[in-house]
Amino acid sequence: MKNRWRRDACLVLCGVLLWLLRDVQHVRTAAARALSLCAGTVIPSLFPFLVISGLLIALGFGEWLSPYLSGLMTPLFRLPGQASGPLLLGLVGGYPIGAQSAAELYQQGLLTKNETERLLAFCNNSNPIFLISVLGSGVFGSVRAGVWLWLIHLLSALLTGLLFRGGKAPARREKVRAVSCRTVSLPAAVVSSVRSAANGMLSVCAFVTLFYVLVSPLAARGGPLSAVLVGAVELFSLTPLLTPDAFGFVLSAACAGWGGLSVLCQTAAVLDGTGLRLAPCALGKALQALFSAGLALALSGYVLG
Repeated sequence: MKNRWRRDACLVLCGVLLWLLRDVQHVRTAAARALSLCAGTVIPSLFPFLVISGLLIALGFGEWLSPYLSGLMTPLFRLPGQASGPLLLGLVGGYPIGAQSAAELYQQGLLTKNETERLLAFCNNSNPIFLISVLGSGVFGSVRAGVWLWLIHLLSALLTGLLFRGGKAPARREKVRAVSCRTVSLPAAVVSSVRSAANGMLSVCAFVTLFYVLVSPLAARGGPLSAVLVGAVELFSLTPLLTPDAFGFVLSAACAGWGGLSVLCQTAAVLDGTGLRLAPCALGKALQALFSAGLALALSGYVLG
């Protein structure tokens, strides 16, 4: 079975390689557009957040929030207060900052594997700048529509978290709270955060470029089906295909909740070597997409009316 899977994968990749060789000029043009998108949008909107979120985690942001938010995180999601850090950073900073912050807490021993994987199901979210500016103003011509997209995204993430509540909190909670990550010096934290953010940014841009090129034939076809397929693969490539109507509003909300295969690959790169599974994150994003689509459908008449 394993050998058959490898054979099929190799055949598909050979087909992709032949397509790339046959249409080199188109591939070069699409790759150039993707790199321009990374330079003009992705890096400016993500890199500063990656650096600051890494600094916050290294200097004990989760521990500082823990006493204040444990009263919400524990009864709602059955997670310790430290988990509020990745959730908040993911909602503000965008993909894949939430996943990276959760993985860092796990590596520091502040969360168990079960807690981290449940957190990954709903802490990895879209950048509000993308939802409000790129989608709201750019596609629907309204900041108000973008704000509603972000609110839908936020609510769907929290609803997904409720579905991943898990069982009773483990007895090791007090031991975990005693662990401190503030022993690192500020210069060391800055250097480490910048290096980590640079590596993460390289992975993000690489995946955006790859999937932008791969979905370019679908994007060129146009139409609702092409928009759905493109949105399922790569979020940034979807924006030119969206229409400023109820269908476009629902599709943009659903695809932002899902994030795309590109985001899942970025998340997998962040989790590589940590021992954390990607499956809970993928399931969480699928559920969030469903919640987002339902909420957007219910609110589209009010928001766009």
